Amino acid sequence: MAAKTKRLISAEDLYDFVKLSGAQISPDGEQILFTAQTVDRKTEKKFTHLWVQPINSGGKARQFTFGKHSNVSPLWSPDGSQIAFLSNRGDVDKPMQIYLIPTCGGEARPLSEIKGEITLLGWSPDGKQLLCTVMKTDKEELEREEDEQKKKLGVVSRHYKRVFYKLDGYGYLPQERTHLWVVDAVTGKAKQLTDHPVFDELDASWSPDGKSIVFVSNHSDDPDFHYELQDLFVIPAKGGGERLIPTEAGSKMLPVFSPDGKWIAYYCLPGEGEGWRNNSLWIVPADGSSKSVNLTDRYDLFVLPECINDVSTPENAAPVWSNDSQQIYFQAAYHGSDLLYRIDLSGDKLEQIIGEGGSVIKFSLDRAQKRLAYNYGTMTDPAQIRVLDLESKRSNLLYSPNAPLLDQLDLGTMEEVWFKGPDGNDLQGWILKPPSFDPAKKYPSILEIHGGPQAQYGNLFMHEFHYFASKGYVIYFCNPRGGRGYGADHTRAIWGGWGDADYADLMAWTDYVEKKPYIDKKRMGVTGGSYGGYMTVWIIGHTTRFTAAVTQRCVSNLISMWGSSDFNWAFQEELISRQPFFDFEKFWKHSPIAYIGNAKTPTKVLHNEFDLRCPIEQGEQVFVALKSLGIDSEMVRFPEEPHGLSRMGRTDRRISRLNHIIDWFEKYLK
Repeated sequence: MAAKTKRLISAEDLYDFVKLSGAQISPDGEQILFTAQTVDRKTEKKFTHLWVQPINSGGKARQFTFGKHSNVSPLWSPDGSQIAFLSNRGDVDKPMQIYLIPTCGGEARPLSEIKGEITLLGWSPDGKQLLCTVMKTDKEELEREEDEQKKKLGVVSRHYKRVFYKLDGYGYLPQERTHLWVVDAVTGKAKQLTDHPVFDELDASWSPDGKSIVFVSNHSDDPDFHYELQDLFVIPAKGGGERLIPTEAGSKMLPVFSPDGKWIAYYCLPGEGEGWRNNSLWIVPADGSSKSVNLTDRYDLFVLPECINDVSTPENAAPVWSNDSQQIYFQAAYHGSDLLYRIDLSGDKLEQIIGEGGSVIKFSLDRAQKRLAYNYGTMTDPAQIRVLDLESKRSNLLYSPNAPLLDQLDLGTMEEVWFKGPDGNDLQGWILKPPSFDPAKKYPSILEIHGGPQAQYGNLFMHEFHYFASKGYVIYFCNPRGGRGYGADHTRAIWGGWGDADYADLMAWTDYVEKKPYIDKKRMGVTGGSYGGYMTVWIIGHTTRFTAAVTQRCVSNLISMWGSSDFNWAFQEELISRQPFFDFEKFWKHSPIAYIGNAKTPTKVLHNEFDLRCPIEQGEQVFVALKSLGIDSEMVRFPEEPHGLSRMGRTDRRISRLNHIIDWFEKYLK
């Protein structure tokens, strides 16, 4: 029987990719709970539902919830008899509420009636309560909801005293802060445990006896100007005074008690104004009797996943303790992969549980800790539900929702490359050759530059790259200095100096690829978004080697960026500087717009109109400058979209974005 002819990937295939989140194994180790997000082509709305995958029976994954709404953040109860989750099924225009559904099936019942935005964090060990964080709805907003005339007129004004008053992807922040609540799992009665007009309480979890709750909070005099100075606190589960656990200064995340209650494990990026350092795994005695210890510092690892992707999103999983309280499981970024490790309390024994070649998006262990469930992505498949037997080390693929689509596609071939940078530094990159590649031909090429800069490209499927390759381009991308996954020195290399070592690395990578016999040196393009957009504008101001460029949601002027981004004043830390009015020359020196007068490259500018991370004026400056210089330039603006359009935006706009980029390269490189 003749093999079925495969087709090329299309931009419209974005509608058919399923995005998986979570991978929570049931306490008895028999089922895996996760969510799947799909897109309705007609309405452009996205819906997320709960799914359950049996492990032993060989059964197929089954959808557990249905409807034109979304159900997210599911949690098995400690006895596995029911699932708690958040849903907007009651009213899709209002904040989500907590629902419960029996594991054996049946109707979900609403549990909470909280007027605010809920984050569901965990069941109490006895299964009688649910811990959550809540940002209550502002009083003025509640009044508008209850008064049709006020609702029709909308917001009259916004009054802020805090510096961080907006957030990309969210909008303008309310006056209320985020606080701890517990909800009775039977009656739904909710109790607020903390309340402060300035401090937020985040990333909370239960003690093993259910009597205490640990959380992260910043109690600085002005947390917005010392946002990295977070601490660990413990509060009685019934409410009462909080207790500070002394730890090192730094940004902290996801604290978890050990099963014996003696330790707390957490993640911390230590210091203030030193974001180049590794995020590490730490432990501290729960009673605060001795200093905290960095378990991973000696290994030069960045703990937590960092792989950039446009179909699935790596999720930060809290540290997971072994039952004997002697080991901890955690994710880490390494050489273009997101790995899973296990380490002992001395820090002497570090073991890779899931190694290089893909990204561990989320993971969990069953009660007996014999099985490990995980959501896994690779270069060829962005979303798989897998289970690992921890004794035999055997991993089994249980569910791959995108496999039927991927099996239809000719995706070309990917080549991994290690090469030497300009300072003898080791760099990793990848070259994607188009379908039906002919080594005897000369091909146009596109250099892709990732955002961040503290992120990494790597072993995770990118629809964008394959779509551009399907049009007959060689796509090449690498992880220059400034990113994660290659040690703290690699990240530190551009701290205080964007546009220096990173630019040199990208040009060394371009030199390497340009020498390939199949590359046409006269038809080379460059594109990138966010920090990648910064580097694209930097490149056209420093070289004419590229025939065409597309800059996306760029940073162009660090002076006007200061204070206007949702990152606010904090960009000065990346420059190791003070405010720009005290150090104008340094901000200007590292701003791509300072060199735009040298540009000759035809450049299309893409920007999102509700981008609060890199405000649209950053792209506008580039567009107007190029036009004033007589250089061919066009601007494309995407209404309503925040910074993350390429990953999370409305699908028709994501498709439009891809086609605007490729149309520009078709004009100049074909």
